[in-house]
Amino acid sequence: MTWSTDGYEVSDDRDRLDLGVVHAYLTRSYWSPGVPRDIVERSAAGSIPFGLYAPDGTQVGYARVVSDCATFAYVADVYVLEAHQGRGLGKWLMACVLAHPDLQGLRRWLLTTQDAHGLYERLGFERAPFPERFMVLAPPAPYGVPLRLGPEADTPASP
Repeated sequence: MTWSTDGYEVSDDRDRLDLGVVHAYLTRSYWSPGVPRDIVERSAAGSIPFGLYAPDGTQVGYARVVSDCATFAYVADVYVLEAHQGRGLGKWLMACVLAHPDLQGLRRWLLTTQDAHGLYERLGFERAPFPERFMVLAPPAPYGVPLRLGPEADTPASP
């Protein structure tokens, strides 16, 4: 499926993905520093991936959804390259994700963010109303590089 606006496109076509671009961004992000390329490839293969493409066809953003396509979806790895930020593309990318026909009628969507709460709240997400129910298992350095979570994180701006 493909969506278009102002020359940009969002597509769930796996064949269009430039996983080299995705890996280059994710390896410097606060949530997956040092992630190996094969992990990025496996994560895309096990998800519904979305590429964001500039008018010249180059990939400038990404998001993926892990879902059973019946009850639950987890949104991960959302970004827009810095040169394309400030144009509403992150919000539009997420609107396309939420509109995907395979992801309709789900009971719950989940995501985590360190710095893009406003973006997701504008799309209807809310902070966990019962955070005491959520549990996390997160190794401190899954790719050999410590995760930079919290205020000390030096990361590219989120979409």
